[in-house]
Amino acid sequence: MAKKKAAPAKPALLAVRGITRSFGDRTILDGVDLDVRAGEAVGVVGPNGSGKSTLLRCIVGADEADAGESTLAGTVLDERRPEIRADLAIVMDDIDFFPDLSVVEHLDLVARAHSTPDAEEVVNAVLDEVGLMEVSGQLPSTLSSGQRRRLALASAFVRPRRLLVLDEPEARLDVDGVAWLGDRLVAEKRAGRGVLLVSHDADLVTRVCDRVVRLGTAAGTPDDH
Repeated sequence: MAKKKAAPAKPALLAVRGITRSFGDRTILDGVDLDVRAGEAVGVVGPNGSGKSTLLRCIVGADEADAGESTLAGTVLDERRPEIRADLAIVMDDIDFFPDLSVVEHLDLVARAHSTPDAEEVVNAVLDEVGLMEVSGQLPSTLSSGQRRRLALASAFVRPRRLLVLDEPEARLDVDGVAWLGDRLVAEKRAGRGVLLVSHDADLVTRVCDRVVRLGTAAGTPDDH
């Protein structure tokens, strides 16, 4: 009896090739490659100074790589392109909020700007999920650091997305918040979305990530497991 052929691997949703970044005479990233497929989470880990956040910033275009390229669904990843903005949700540490808008107004604007169907219903559901309903009328500047982190995550979850790029999303969350985040990211994968995650939380990485890219301290050299 002939053996069944193995199913071909899914094409990469996100393909990163040869990302290199130096600051002065110090090379932080040296030819980093990685793939993220739909329904998969990939973690980027490594010691402080190994270039994890720099890698994410180069991938999404917040920082300009010296060499290399990232593509999302086959299109060069440039946030200025409407097709990229429609598919990519990012949570970095330096996210800005609209200072004169309340929490709910901020999320409603993000949802409507990205043409989220049933925006009001989605915003209310996400507010409840992240535990911000009671402070939904407040300005972001009045929130605690943990609440602002939840608002940053909520800003990603109220919009359409095929890929989530998250830089230490567990930062400033309490134990319950990290547990919720793990549940949510697993649900994102089940919905067919890709997740690229930088994290120092080993338990979160183990629970959520299908593969791990480990950056070394020498020059951001990847070790993919």
